[in-house]
Amino acid sequence: MKNQLTVFVLLAGILLLSACTSEKKSTIENPFFMDYDTPFNIPPFEKIGIDHYLPAFERAMDEQNQLISQITATEEDPTFENTIEALEYSGSMLTDVALVFYNMLNSKTSSELQELAQKVSPMMSKHNDEILMNEELFERIQHVHDHTDHSALNREQRQLLDLTYKQFVRGGANLNDQDKQRLKDINEKLSSLTLQFGDNMLEETNSFELVVENEEDLSGLSQSLIEAAASTAKDRGYEGKWVFTLHNPSVMPFLATADSRPLRKEIKDAYVNRCNNDNEYDNKEIILDIVRLRIERAQLLGYDTHAQYVIEMNMAQSPENVYNLLDQIWEATLPVMNEEAEQYRKMLAEDGGDWTFDAADWRYYAEKYRKEKYDLDEEELKPYFQLENVKEGIFQVSEKLFGLQFKPLKDAPKYHEEVEVYEVLDAEGNHVSVLFMDFFPRDNKRGGAWMSSFRSQHIYNEQFVHPLVTINCNFSRPGEATPSLLTWDETTTFFHEFGHALHGMLSQCTYPSLSGTSVPRDFVEMPSQIMEHWAAEPEVLKMYAKHYETGEAIPDELIEKMKNAQFFNQGFATGEFLATAYQDMHFHDQETFEMNCPVEEEAFILDKIGLIPEIYSRHRSTYFSHGFSGGYSAGYYSYIWSEVLDSDAFGAFEENGLFHEETAQKLKKYIFANGHKDDPMTMFVNFRGREPNINPLLEKRGLN
Repeated sequence: MKNQLTVFVLLAGILLLSACTSEKKSTIENPFFMDYDTPFNIPPFEKIGIDHYLPAFERAMDEQNQLISQITATEEDPTFENTIEALEYSGSMLTDVALVFYNMLNSKTSSELQELAQKVSPMMSKHNDEILMNEELFERIQHVHDHTDHSALNREQRQLLDLTYKQFVRGGANLNDQDKQRLKDINEKLSSLTLQFGDNMLEETNSFELVVENEEDLSGLSQSLIEAAASTAKDRGYEGKWVFTLHNPSVMPFLATADSRPLRKEIKDAYVNRCNNDNEYDNKEIILDIVRLRIERAQLLGYDTHAQYVIEMNMAQSPENVYNLLDQIWEATLPVMNEEAEQYRKMLAEDGGDWTFDAADWRYYAEKYRKEKYDLDEEELKPYFQLENVKEGIFQVSEKLFGLQFKPLKDAPKYHEEVEVYEVLDAEGNHVSVLFMDFFPRDNKRGGAWMSSFRSQHIYNEQFVHPLVTINCNFSRPGEATPSLLTWDETTTFFHEFGHALHGMLSQCTYPSLSGTSVPRDFVEMPSQIMEHWAAEPEVLKMYAKHYETGEAIPDELIEKMKNAQFFNQGFATGEFLATAYQDMHFHDQETFEMNCPVEEEAFILDKIGLIPEIYSRHRSTYFSHGFSGGYSAGYYSYIWSEVLDSDAFGAFEENGLFHEETAQKLKKYIFANGHKDDPMTMFVNFRGREPNINPLLEKRGLN
């Protein structure tokens, strides 16, 4: 999720940055130069064309440069107000433009946008560096930092001052001129490389299609998956055939249910070898360049490794603390993972399979095992998880916890016809936020699921600025005869991303760089992951899990089966995640550059930790967009770090009641509304009354 923020931070990857409103000079040509004549000041997407972005970026950068010149030119002594606050709001127009641009780059891209991004990102990198290395500006910031009576500032002001000072130091403000220039060159090159990594992954994912011509090869697949594949085939000119892709709603159920082992192996091999095919989309050399440049940058700034540089600002504080957590969980996971593998090998032998059990078989035999042991079939669950019903269930949970109401905005501007837009209101009917939801995969939309914003919450000129929040998913599309039916994994993903959205919508901060999800990487997943806990609670399931044909609530027997199967395949799920986290740390916690091939390095570290060959890491290096394109470098561990927090935090509701009013208000006050006003550990302790304990996580995953 989000990088550490200041309004002048480089906007790239999964852009989750804060937005400030600004007075826009009127002109008839460019929508970015005019006041938005739209409900709630939503960007007028239908009026924004490709030719508008570059002039808007250029003007916005010039505007910020002029404002910074005013800060440094004043003869007044540096103060918090005339230096720190003035800088905080100086980049408002630039942030407005960048949030629209990068959200479109992720959600509705095109070759023109991708080409423009390769031009804009180095511009943004250079602009960012020139601010962070502005000697006169840093001199004023340092003066405020060293000479201000901190007791005269409120806690949010103290936090902004401290983080702004650290941002400049970490951005090269103390370097000599030669090293400053080298740092600028590195940042500019990295901005292009990380963009290219993501573009390659999108193109490689979209380029693969498994075309099935014989109906017997569909054996084992659900009717809904077959219908979706037929629809995809029709759209791609394969009338009367079936096409499966590398998008998760297609590839994952295929791997879990297709009886054809050769076809499972074909699509598995394509999935795990994305951007590792020595073609125009190959990412291996890009990874080597990124790792080399990150090491050099970290050492220019006084750190031994990129991981040290990144984690210093996180809750973990050091790579050693990350490894300590990963090792504890890995030790508990390894025997469970091996037990699962042995069980599935036996099942293969009982089936008379004459091949060695491997990764192409894991999901298939895991699904068979779930059916046999727990009498639970994914296809038995899906009819109860219609997208519309899950959405209404999430709305109900949000209302019960935080008093929120959701009102459709049918005439609001939106960037794609499939996007749903809602006005979010509090219990008294006051406006809270606008929420955009984009549910389905498209060729011009990147994979995965994420939350972002078109404007972050903040206070400007004593006016409360309400956020514009968006969540993007890649859920299974409706079939010709059925609505969109979600898998259980997709259902929990929806709850997860909505947790991020709540974090953005409920923010009550003054400064945009501290609001909403602008928190350390290993804390930002805590508000999203805690929402997943409500999804599986029987009381909540009865609220939203209703059969799409009959409207009947999910039966108690099925809920009991889900409960009995809650620890199913957790060795695999935890193992594949931890493998990626170790892999991420290995790439980014090196002092010298000695890699020849990232795929070989990946194999080395996975063999070192003892990952069994039947499991590959959740994100192999060549398509590890979190680490090489999306802002999670040396930070993928954050999900499991945050899971320690959310598992323990949810215990407060287990103790007091799922919708206990006082507990919910504390969660809102100290976690969801608090942004980065406080140190995350302080926020957690204020909510829970003590520091977190790892045991609830191990219990949740059945690893204790």
